[in-house]
Amino acid sequence: MTDGPRLVEAGEDDAGQRIDNYLRRILKGVPKGLVYRLLRTGQVRVNKRRTKPHYKLVSGDQIRIPPVSGRASRAGKVPERLQHRLQRRILYEDDRLIVLNKPAGVPVHGGSGLHFGLIDGLRQARPDSHYLELVHRLDRETSGCLLIAKRRSTLRRLHAALRENQVKKTYQALVFGHWEAAESVRAPLQRSARDSGENRMYVSETGKASRTDFRPLAHFPGWTLVEARLHTGRTHQVRVHAAHRGHPLAADNRYGHAEADRASQALGLKRLFLHASALSFQHPDREGQVVSVEAPLDDDLASVLAQLKSGQGGE
Repeated sequence: MTDGPRLVEAGEDDAGQRIDNYLRRILKGVPKGLVYRLLRTGQVRVNKRRTKPHYKLVSGDQIRIPPVSGRASRAGKVPERLQHRLQRRILYEDDRLIVLNKPAGVPVHGGSGLHFGLIDGLRQARPDSHYLELVHRLDRETSGCLLIAKRRSTLRRLHAALRENQVKKTYQALVFGHWEAAESVRAPLQRSARDSGENRMYVSETGKASRTDFRPLAHFPGWTLVEARLHTGRTHQVRVHAAHRGHPLAADNRYGHAEADRASQALGLKRLFLHASALSFQHPDREGQVVSVEAPLDDDLASVLAQLKSGQGGE
């Protein structure tokens, strides 16, 4: 909540965007109806004049925004401890983007009964930031490299790069059994909604084309540490493709099986062993600059590997 109206200048990235869409973007959590009421009653003004929802912004426009409850109205207050933790986990940042080492257990955004997500925490930690949006997602229990855009134009270019498979996304996963050699798994994936409402992916000839390249990094009794390179970005792709080959991920209670579950419990693992270990891509706004970032394993996953290396993990 602010004490009075604020004056914001539209930048080059805002040019061409409708004022209603602009307001819905910067006033995170404000109901859609309230946005239009602010416009209709003249509480929002552009260059000191009333404006219609379909007005398209021009760089340099002066936008008067009244005091309203924005991001916190739906997101809820993110604990300061988590805000600080997210700031400490930034791996790379410039004026256009951020790569953050997402902690496991934190959803990327709120919803489905969750009061806030990682992006809300980052926004609240940086109340003066003009723009922060997720470029892609990671599941709640997955840790590692997460890409965030600080400009709308940057977001568009990164989305285009993802569609064209120009962003190299690499994961590390601990899988059940002995995965002998490098292998490219090309198995189409389709979504299935259970009666409980839980979304689940499965391999189907009628599904969407999907490809994951797996490469063993280390073998342990009963387990293999693999590197997984994504060529498509389907939901749960690494997990489903690994299970499809008979090697479900450690502590995967959705795509695993009884034997793998028992072995995971013996490791003392409390969450899915899946980590987005690296991102590499051409910087969307700086020609010739390649951004390559690696995220170290969190302590809980590194501890499991240390047990396996010492011969103390598993049965």
